[in-house]
Amino acid sequence: MSKPSLFLVFGATGGTGKHFVNKALQDGHKVRVLVRSPHKLGDQAKNLDVWEGSLEEPEKIDTNKLCQGVDYVCAMVGDRERQQSDNRIVFRFMEKLVPSMREQGVKRFLYQAGGLSRPYQGSLGIILGTIRYTIARSFNGQHEDNEAVMEYLETKARDLDWIVHRAGIGSDGASKGTLGRSTTSPSIGTHIDSADYNYRQLIAESKAAIHTSDLSNYSSTLV
Repeated sequence: MSKPSLFLVFGATGGTGKHFVNKALQDGHKVRVLVRSPHKLGDQAKNLDVWEGSLEEPEKIDTNKLCQGVDYVCAMVGDRERQQSDNRIVFRFMEKLVPSMREQGVKRFLYQAGGLSRPYQGSLGIILGTIRYTIARSFNGQHEDNEAVMEYLETKARDLDWIVHRAGIGSDGASKGTLGRSTTSPSIGTHIDSADYNYRQLIAESKAAIHTSDLSNYSSTLV
């Protein structure tokens, strides 16, 4: 491997984030994390550059310093209780983070949304839309926050290389295979497979996924 890269990870203690961090470390890279509760990192903390802080308090975080030296940023955050329809926690944080990524020359940014989050100026279709507003309606605040982020990236940050992964995650079980990018239908994947997908998209030489807000599917061959 060439010179190790520095990854900045949000959501490192979550289901997908913990696998993403493990993958980056296993490949010899450096990882910086922003977490509310550092103790949740366990023994992994000793291998990380740990910053304590909350996305709910962007005014307390020096995002310029946080992004210094960073090559790749990956945000895999989601909290149904905190992301209510009227607060837009993640969107407000992104309004501060994106200018810092721009100023510090971050190479690529991946934002993990949900498969039921509607892409900017797009649609969910009948099946996903029905699921979103019926059995999954308790997650609506989270999806609205994701949608505000996607609109912001599309309208205010197209000068950056960003990717949105609208992931369909069902469990923290074993790997079910390799996810590929899909413009039509999601697979219900595992956390470890979604983390692998996010990692591959971030470090890929191809720019095919740049400025897309796509799903992921085990049968897809798109890069």
